Amino acid sequence: MDTQESEGFLLPRSRQANERLHAAIPGGAHTYAKGDDQYPDDLAPVISHGHGAHVWDVDGNRYVEYGSGLRSVSLGHAHPRVVEAVRREVGRGSNFVRPSVVEAEAAERFLATVPTAEMVKFAKNGSDVTTAAVRLARAVTGRARVAICGDHPFYSVDDWFIGTTPMSAGVPAATTDLTVAFPYGDLAATEELLTRYRDEIACLILEPATHTEPPPGYLAGLRELADRHGCVLVFDEMITGFRWSEAGAQGLYGVVPDLSTFGKALGNGCAVSALAGRRDLMEWGGLRHSGDRVFLLSTTHGAETHSLAAAMAVQSTYVEEGVTARLHALGERLAAGVRDVAAGMGVADHVVVRGRASNLVFATLDENRRPSQPYRTLFLRRLLAGGVLAPSFVVSDALSDADIDHTVDVVAQACAVYRKALDAGDPTPWTGGRPVKPVFRRSV
Repeated sequence: MDTQESEGFLLPRSRQANERLHAAIPGGAHTYAKGDDQYPDDLAPVISHGHGAHVWDVDGNRYVEYGSGLRSVSLGHAHPRVVEAVRREVGRGSNFVRPSVVEAEAAERFLATVPTAEMVKFAKNGSDVTTAAVRLARAVTGRARVAICGDHPFYSVDDWFIGTTPMSAGVPAATTDLTVAFPYGDLAATEELLTRYRDEIACLILEPATHTEPPPGYLAGLRELADRHGCVLVFDEMITGFRWSEAGAQGLYGVVPDLSTFGKALGNGCAVSALAGRRDLMEWGGLRHSGDRVFLLSTTHGAETHSLAAAMAVQSTYVEEGVTARLHALGERLAAGVRDVAAGMGVADHVVVRGRASNLVFATLDENRRPSQPYRTLFLRRLLAGGVLAPSFVVSDALSDADIDHTVDVVAQACAVYRKALDAGDPTPWTGGRPVKPVFRRSV
């Protein structure tokens, strides 16, 4: 069916499929952010298929989907240009004993799209390339410490970052001790950190922008600090790449990092990521320099031709069809609609839309305007019942105005229930069971 009633919404086949997933896969998913603990009790849809901005679960329910593929599917599912590019290369073979000419074509296309970079190397996921950037920075500087922006949620599955999270089990303390943190937007605090660990910090790594714009002069100030203290500046552009501009945040804000990492939108759901940066640094991982060799990236599947073909199709589509501008327009329409209905229902201070229009998230706040997992549960439950699958409000190019209007209507219904819960001082009667949980937590 294509619609769901707000009451009595059941997912029996999805529940059965979730049991199968947990029996065979730790956590029941291959990404923690996709776990059923991120959704209301017994309301975690298991997906059958998707097309454009819609997905169908194994129970036959259709949803308007946001944050598709954890923000990776920005053109919509089964985009025809991407599908055709992948189909063409799969039929010609996907992996060989020597590089394919597609690797050169994909690298040249990427460097033309992101002209602030001079060389690029492809891999399969974001962790591969952020960890490679850290290793390269350590090799180039001869320093061991890594400085991460502590206000940003995720950089890598590898020990240098995971050891700093509540899920640090299995990471040696000696590894974690080599990672220090600085706050976003605070140049003075960052300089104090660099001074405290003088000549010890190999790199500063951060997302150049997130839910707020960088303060005026901030990124340029980081560039100056990195230069003055002799460390490498790394922009994690997993999310900002393409969504901020075709050339990423570095292209939009005009501040060039030494190294940058791309992924997510790069392949429209296909597995491809990129480490890009200055030639003199990147060549440390190559064969045309006189120093010690750096094991930069060496991945069996890093240059599968069909994924690189997908990346080229994505970049062409973005440039030729003005996708970034459309993402912003869709996000602005959605944000305005949600804010209007939240205000109309008297919950504007509790259901809050934040972020750049192309990368919207929502906050669910309690009676004291503090973040609340129970209220998030209530909100997600009502969205799901209305046919909206939205862990965030991150838009894709496949959304139509009708999809946005439908979403706003469902949000209005959710806000009406939210208002009742606020008036009662307790969302529990509307959560339907245990609340959703944060991804990073120490215990199950």
